[in-house]
Amino acid sequence: MKPSADVTIRFAEAGDVDEIHRGLLTLATHVGDVRKIKSTPADLLAHGFGDDRAFECLLAESGGEIAGMCLFFRSFSTWFGRPGLYVQDLVVDDAHRGRGIGEKLMRRAAAIAKSRGWIYIRLAVDHENHTAMAFYERLGFIHRYDDLIYGLYGEAFDALAREEGETR
Repeated sequence: MKPSADVTIRFAEAGDVDEIHRGLLTLATHVGDVRKIKSTPADLLAHGFGDDRAFECLLAESGGEIAGMCLFFRSFSTWFGRPGLYVQDLVVDDAHRGRGIGEKLMRRAAAIAKSRGWIYIRLAVDHENHTAMAFYERLGFIHRYDDLIYGLYGEAFDALAREEGETR
C-alpha cells in the first residue's frame, strides 16, 4: 500500500458533488444501509455550494482520484458558549484504506476548526461500526455515555411541524 505522502487535501467545489454523493453511498454500503441515502448530487449542490451553505466538505486526492472525504458543518455548544465542528460523514475509499487518509482528513478538519476559533469536534458513529469507533478513539475521541442522539424524521417530523403551525 502506498504511503499517504502523495495525498492532498482540498475543499470540495460544486463540480465535486457526484464524488461526494459516491462517498456517501460508499459509507452507506459499508454500514449496510444504502436504502437510507435519499440525497442526490443536486441536493448536495443546492445545500453545500450556494449562498446559505449547510455544510463544507474536504476531499482527499491521491493519484488523480478521490480517496476520501470529510463532510462537516459548524455546531454550537450552549454549555461551552463556543462553536465547534460536527463531522457528519467521514469515508475513505476501500482502495485507499490503511494509508492514514482518514486521520489526515480529521487533522485538517480540526486545524480548520481551530483556525476559526471553534473549540471542539463532535460526531456520531453507527453502533455496529467497531472499526470506526476504534479509529476515533485512537485519535483521542471519547464516547460520551451521557449523550444519546435522537432523531425526528418523515411523518413524525411533518406531524410535529404541523402541530406548531396549527397553534398559531
